[in-house]
Amino acid sequence: MELHNKIILITGGTGYLGQALTNEILKHNPKSIRIFSRDEMKHHRFREKFSYNDKIRNLIGDVRDYERLLKATRDVDIVIHAAALKRLDILEYNVEESIKTNILGTINLVNACLKNGVKKAVMISTDKACSPINTYGACKFVSERIFCESNYSKGNLKTIFTTVRYGNVLESTGSVIPYFSEKIINGYDVPLTDPRMTRFIISPQEAVNLVIGAIKYAVGGEIFVPKLSSFKITDLIEILKEKYNQKNHVKVIGLRPGEKIHELMINSSEVSRTYSYKNYYVICSSIEEYNEVNHPIYINEKHLLNEEEMHEYSSKDALISKSEVKVLFKRLGLIT
Repeated sequence: MELHNKIILITGGTGYLGQALTNEILKHNPKSIRIFSRDEMKHHRFREKFSYNDKIRNLIGDVRDYERLLKATRDVDIVIHAAALKRLDILEYNVEESIKTNILGTINLVNACLKNGVKKAVMISTDKACSPINTYGACKFVSERIFCESNYSKGNLKTIFTTVRYGNVLESTGSVIPYFSEKIINGYDVPLTDPRMTRFIISPQEAVNLVIGAIKYAVGGEIFVPKLSSFKITDLIEILKEKYNQKNHVKVIGLRPGEKIHELMINSSEVSRTYSYKNYYVICSSIEEYNEVNHPIYINEKHLLNEEEMHEYSSKDALISKSEVKVLFKRLGLIT
């Protein structure tokens, strides 16, 4: 589906990803972009950042409020669902609040999309939803199932629901680079939960491209996963210390509640229904009849993975060297 002359709603739109998506969508001359968020000060800063662009509509609201979502999705063509509570350690002690936003909020959005005839909805998921071990991951896993199942229970309604799954975006709010940079610049010890830890690398532009790809290629029920490299957290710390010419001590503090040593994007049970297509892996729904009917382009390419190619897609298996990470960071403008 083209973005040109479309009305697009981004829930959680005042966040880092919402800003990156807005920058990209504006290039396609949409009819309007509705930014949905509950924080009025973030709306204010967002409007200033985009110079009060008349194509942008700022809507205060919470995904827990179905009636507000009904109004927000009226006449909308495309929804990008980025609203979520995300802080792992805090959500371990606030499980009910995570359920209210991340699960019930998703149900509210799905029902509002169906009610108003939204053409396509893309949910932003997380690697934490793959074989989840924490509250956030478990809630996002359920949200993925809600988005998938909604394609099969909608009757004659036309909304297509699809999902993208990836880890933290480089330099986004709460990600490791600004967190470590602040510690290093101020001369503090750098906290490291485990020296073995690895993470995938995804830039803001790659995250945006993944969402745009899902809008373009989805037929409903699938999960789009980007093909990415990964790095050792210890290498990242060393690169940042070199960048700021500092010699901070690294303090191993142990895993936080709900934290994994390695990120997992595709687990072993998903591989057998995963296709490789362009810069993505596409995990098809386990409800096979849907894909048999819709014949998506990524299935027509017929590159279905098998266990000989991939057992699982983990950050421990996609590592690049410290020197390769530095080259990548230079390309992204993170270091000089």
